[in-house]
Amino acid sequence: MQGLASVLAGMPLAALLIGPDERIAAANDAAREMMGQGIVGRHFLTALRQPDVLEAIEGTLRDCARRKTSYQMSEAGRDSSFEVHVAYVETDSTRGVLVSFEDMTEREQAAQMRRDFVANVSHELRTPLTALMGFIETLQGPARRDETAIDRFLGIMQNEAARMERLVRDLLSLSRVEGEERVRPREAVDLSEVIGSVVYMLRPLARERGTELIFEGSEGMQVSGNADQLQQVFTNLIENAIKYGGAENRITITLDRHPKDATLRMPAIVARVSDTGPGIDPLHIPRLTERFYRVDTHRSREMGGTGLGLAIVKHIVNRHRGRLRISSTPGEGSEFTVILPRWTV
Repeated sequence: MQGLASVLAGMPLAALLIGPDERIAAANDAAREMMGQGIVGRHFLTALRQPDVLEAIEGTLRDCARRKTSYQMSEAGRDSSFEVHVAYVETDSTRGVLVSFEDMTEREQAAQMRRDFVANVSHELRTPLTALMGFIETLQGPARRDETAIDRFLGIMQNEAARMERLVRDLLSLSRVEGEERVRPREAVDLSEVIGSVVYMLRPLARERGTELIFEGSEGMQVSGNADQLQQVFTNLIENAIKYGGAENRITITLDRHPKDATLRMPAIVARVSDTGPGIDPLHIPRLTERFYRVDTHRSREMGGTGLGLAIVKHIVNRHRGRLRISSTPGEGSEFTVILPRWTV
């Protein structure tokens, strides 16, 4: 028994041994943490109460055949799912049924995320496609010779096609960024120059929206990064601040050096994009970087948003081994902080 207990202790999965007397003869630390410290010595029926698991153990005790089933667990508001492997084992000193629990929670969550992603993409594309098909049918029929209707419908069709194009572009961008996320960029990039070019590009949009855009660059603000991706980060952040900041909004972009940032534990450059807009309810902040998550779905679509911008920002910042922080006070504005490792030779 001692040898088998040592084997259980060395297993990476939660595992326990049920003896011929149907009592739990041994359990490793992972199994005790999962089912309680006092499970050894108890009848397996009292420790494992789920019918599928009990049936699998009873069957293996009876015919020594291997079985596989599932085990669900809910603790502290978190649901976990396990694949249970049941096998008969016999050594010189003991025999019984070995039950091991493989945690499938993350795999199932990933599968659910993929299903949700496909559903969201389908939903986002269905609306403009339905509109385009409807207008094409109308132009081929009742509005064939109505010049006013033709001009109006073509304008709407152009907007819907542009919306699909933005969505496909952002999906490709997100896919590319996720594919490169494990590869750390190591080029020296002047963050002040990157943000300066973004501000220059977006200043006409800011003027059109009545927004004041303030940025004073500083020298020596080099980070380890990819210039094109960092430009995409600050384009998304500043453009969002312009679009959703409302009238008389003021956007301030600042850069600071930190000799040793507490978050990264190394020299860093901290970039902040602050606005004086309506702010965001704290309820939404933890989910802002999720794909297709929108605070105001209708307004976001009206503004040309795809719901992927901040997800792209998050993945780019992760690729740069940085951190993204979001803070906001309703009625006072929002601040997006990007912390990036400083360039060192």
